[in-house]
Amino acid sequence: MFHARRALRALLIPLFAGLALTTLPAGSANAASTLTNGGFESNGTGTTTPTGWSTYSAGGQNAASFTESGGHGGSYRLSHYSSAAYKVETYQYLDGLTNGNYKLTAWVRSGGGQNSAYIALKNCGGSQQRTDLPVSASGWIRIVVPVAVTNNQCTISINSDAKAGNWINVDDLTFASGTASLPIKGSDVSSLAKSEAKGGVYKNSSGTTGDALTILKSAGQNYARLKVWVNPADGYNNKARVLAMAKRVKAQNMKLLVDFHYSDTWADPGAQSKPAAWAGHSYSQLRTDVYNHTYDVLNALKAQGTTADMVQVGNEINGGMLWNEGSTNNWSQLAGLLNSGYDAVKAVNSGTTVALHLAKGGDLSGTRWWFDSAVSNGVKFDAIGLSFYGYWHGSLADFQTTLDDAASRYGKPVFLAETAYPFRLDSDDSFENIIDLSSELVSGYPATTAGQSAWLRDVMNIVEAVPNGRGLGIFYWESTWTAVNGNGWDPTDAASGNGWENQALFGYDDRALPAMSLFNRR
Repeated sequence: MFHARRALRALLIPLFAGLALTTLPAGSANAASTLTNGGFESNGTGTTTPTGWSTYSAGGQNAASFTESGGHGGSYRLSHYSSAAYKVETYQYLDGLTNGNYKLTAWVRSGGGQNSAYIALKNCGGSQQRTDLPVSASGWIRIVVPVAVTNNQCTISINSDAKAGNWINVDDLTFASGTASLPIKGSDVSSLAKSEAKGGVYKNSSGTTGDALTILKSAGQNYARLKVWVNPADGYNNKARVLAMAKRVKAQNMKLLVDFHYSDTWADPGAQSKPAAWAGHSYSQLRTDVYNHTYDVLNALKAQGTTADMVQVGNEINGGMLWNEGSTNNWSQLAGLLNSGYDAVKAVNSGTTVALHLAKGGDLSGTRWWFDSAVSNGVKFDAIGLSFYGYWHGSLADFQTTLDDAASRYGKPVFLAETAYPFRLDSDDSFENIIDLSSELVSGYPATTAGQSAWLRDVMNIVEAVPNGRGLGIFYWESTWTAVNGNGWDPTDAASGNGWENQALFGYDDRALPAMSLFNRR
């Protein structure tokens, strides 16, 4: 993550005034065993009840649901919109289904602001399955809704409970056998050990003090990410500390991602400085350094029974690592360093997944250039991790495009290696927060607990929707980095503050925030 930089993004302004999506009860419609008119191409413009679909509004507001031109794939789309507040549902009832797992896929847009806007699968034999629509005024986003059908029927329900002028667009729905899930649901907890040593306290949502890892696990997380520095000034995030934290992670029956920075301090797109012990080493020696350090840490983890499940060889290596020798200005040398790390990981445990990590979540051309260069230079890797912070890295649609393309172009599983969002803007210590102005926020996502929850929910949905099951999951960045005196961002300065506490998953009262519960959603 970019720990000490601020980047202002131009906020997206809804340019369209005719769209929306929300909630309502379903009546009966013509039964069919397959989805009819999922692209809304059968009726042209202005149809309140498209072929195959039914419309319901308790307040007689059926006209708020209609077809119009401007489809995602074809010529037309379904829209929900009214100049007055409205509640409307567009639904289709499917009967004669073979029981089993199904997945609804839909392309959606929304200007946001509704009380609720979502697509649900209900009356399928179990609990209703629901996916809320992300706020995306300028680009279509694909979402998925999985469900287990146990009574040979299911109702597809598009819902809006909206204020005047709110809108959604929906198009190109498909309903077929399949599943969708997030195998990885985790957090980076690299700051936790130091926080606890300095007096940090963590509570569940009810206010009971407990172990932060236990609270995260109870909320549905199954993975922890730990960075490792070579010889940090404060003694945290080194080999010994990572070994100690790994024991705690594995004791929770959680899996472990080890994130090698190959530095004594933060490594990110703006800084990839060599550790002091490696200063002045030749390129050949640096390759040996990378191998030995990687092997040493991972082998020690294995020896104590806490083998790493995934490893990042480098952190946010947009411009390479171990500058200048490992810069992207010299791809053949960077490839050698990355492959030294890969080989060391596999020498310890051939089953450990090796990921390469960029901070280019919304940058399609930049991600393509980087991984095309890596592939052409023979770099070995098993998975692709991307950081995506919406206030820095583009729109949600940009993120989905980049993530989907990486998965298909390189045939590798992908995951969201870092994301976060503010639940408030003021600071809990004397240090200025990285994001502390409303002008820095993503349009449609306020700096509230609800806004933080909506952001996490929507990026999780995008990862879950990656085609062919290649969306591995998500890591929330530094969920436990609350404001604790002495646990600042600079390992060389005990008085440095934390600019990130307003984006943690624990509030200023130390309680687990509502967003944490999203990891238990499916």
